[in-house]
Amino acid sequence: MAKYSKKAQTKVKRAMEEMKEGKLKSGRSNKKVTNPKQAVAIGLSEARAEGAKVPKKAASKKSTKKAASKKAASKKSARKTAPKKAAKKAVSKKSARK
Repeated sequence: MAKYSKKAQTKVKRAMEEMKEGKLKSGRSNKKVTNPKQAVAIGLSEARAEGAKVPKKAASKKSTKKAASKKAASKKSARKTAPKKAAKKAVSKKSARK
Protein backbone atom coordinates (compact mmCIF):
# COMPACT_ATOMS: atom_id res chain seq x y z
CA MET A 1 0.00 0.00 0.00
CA ALA A 2 1.19 3.51 -0.75
CA LYS A 3 2.61 5.71 1.99
CA TYR A 4 1.08 9.11 2.68
CA SER A 5 2.95 11.78 4.64
CA LYS A 6 1.78 13.01 8.03
CA LYS A 7 0.86 16.36 6.47
CA ALA A 8 -1.39 14.59 3.95
CA GLN A 9 -3.02 12.56 6.70
CA THR A 10 -3.77 15.64 8.78
CA LYS A 11 -5.21 17.49 5.75
CA VAL A 12 -7.54 14.58 4.97
CA LYS A 13 -8.56 14.30 8.63
CA ARG A 14 -9.34 18.01 8.78
CA ALA A 15 -11.36 17.84 5.56
CA MET A 16 -13.36 14.86 6.86
CA GLU A 17 -14.11 16.64 10.14
CA GLU A 18 -15.24 19.77 8.31
CA MET A 19 -17.46 17.66 6.04
CA LYS A 20 -19.10 16.00 9.04
CA GLU A 21 -19.71 19.42 10.61
CA GLY A 22 -21.16 20.70 7.33
CA LYS A 23 -18.51 23.40 6.90
CA LEU A 24 -16.51 21.93 4.00
CA LYS A 25 -17.14 23.69 0.68
CA SER A 26 -15.99 22.60 -2.77
CA GLY A 27 -13.87 24.68 -5.19
CA ARG A 28 -15.33 27.52 -7.20
CA SER A 29 -18.97 26.45 -6.90
CA ASN A 30 -18.67 26.80 -3.11
CA LYS A 31 -21.29 24.09 -2.58
CA LYS A 32 -21.40 22.05 0.63
CA VAL A 33 -19.58 18.72 0.39
CA THR A 34 -21.57 15.69 1.59
CA ASN A 35 -19.65 12.81 0.00
CA PRO A 36 -16.74 11.39 2.09
CA LYS A 37 -14.79 10.49 -1.07
CA GLN A 38 -14.97 14.09 -2.19
CA ALA A 39 -13.73 15.23 1.23
CA VAL A 40 -10.73 12.89 0.95
CA ALA A 41 -10.01 14.21 -2.56
CA ILE A 42 -10.09 17.80 -1.30
CA GLY A 43 -7.73 16.95 1.57
CA LEU A 44 -5.25 15.21 -0.74
CA SER A 45 -5.43 18.08 -3.22
CA GLU A 46 -4.61 20.59 -0.49
CA ALA A 47 -1.73 18.39 0.69
CA ARG A 48 -0.32 18.18 -2.87
CA ALA A 49 -0.52 21.96 -3.17
CA GLU A 50 1.61 22.30 -0.05
CA GLY A 51 4.18 19.80 -1.32
CA ALA A 52 3.29 16.84 0.90
CA LYS A 53 4.14 13.30 -0.16
CA VAL A 54 1.01 11.97 -1.84
CA PRO A 55 1.18 8.98 -4.21
CA LYS A 56 -0.09 9.38 -7.76
CA LYS A 57 -3.74 8.70 -8.51
CA ALA A 58 -4.47 5.03 -9.21
CA ALA A 59 -6.39 4.04 -12.33
CA SER A 60 -9.93 2.93 -11.68
CA LYS A 61 -10.90 -0.71 -12.22
CA LYS A 62 -13.25 0.21 -15.06
CA SER A 63 -10.57 2.03 -17.04
CA THR A 64 -8.08 -0.81 -16.62
CA LYS A 65 -10.68 -3.33 -17.82
CA LYS A 66 -11.43 -1.17 -20.86
CA ALA A 67 -7.74 -0.85 -21.69
CA ALA A 68 -7.25 -4.61 -21.36
CA SER A 69 -10.21 -5.35 -23.62
CA LYS A 70 -8.92 -2.89 -26.24
CA LYS A 71 -5.52 -4.60 -26.21
CA ALA A 72 -7.14 -8.01 -26.58
CA ALA A 73 -9.28 -6.79 -29.48
CA SER A 74 -6.27 -5.33 -31.28
CA LYS A 75 -4.33 -8.59 -30.82
CA LYS A 76 -7.26 -10.58 -32.24
CA SER A 77 -7.47 -8.33 -35.30
CA ALA A 78 -3.70 -8.57 -35.81
CA ARG A 79 -3.91 -12.38 -35.67
CA LYS A 80 -6.71 -12.45 -38.22
CA THR A 81 -4.85 -10.30 -40.75
CA ALA A 82 -1.44 -11.96 -40.41
CA PRO A 83 -2.33 -15.32 -42.10
CA LYS A 84 -3.98 -13.51 -45.00
CA LYS A 85 -0.82 -11.52 -45.68
CA ALA A 86 1.27 -14.69 -45.58
CA ALA A 87 -1.12 -16.39 -48.01
CA LYS A 88 -0.95 -13.43 -50.41
CA LYS A 89 2.87 -13.51 -50.33
CA ALA A 90 2.87 -17.23 -51.06
CA VAL A 91 0.54 -16.73 -54.04
CA SER A 92 2.64 -13.89 -55.41
CA LYS A 93 5.85 -15.97 -55.13
CA LYS A 94 4.22 -18.84 -57.04
CA SER A 95 3.13 -16.52 -59.83
CA ALA A 96 6.62 -14.98 -59.97
CA ARG A 97 8.22 -18.42 -60.39
CA LYS A 98 6.07 -19.25 -63.41
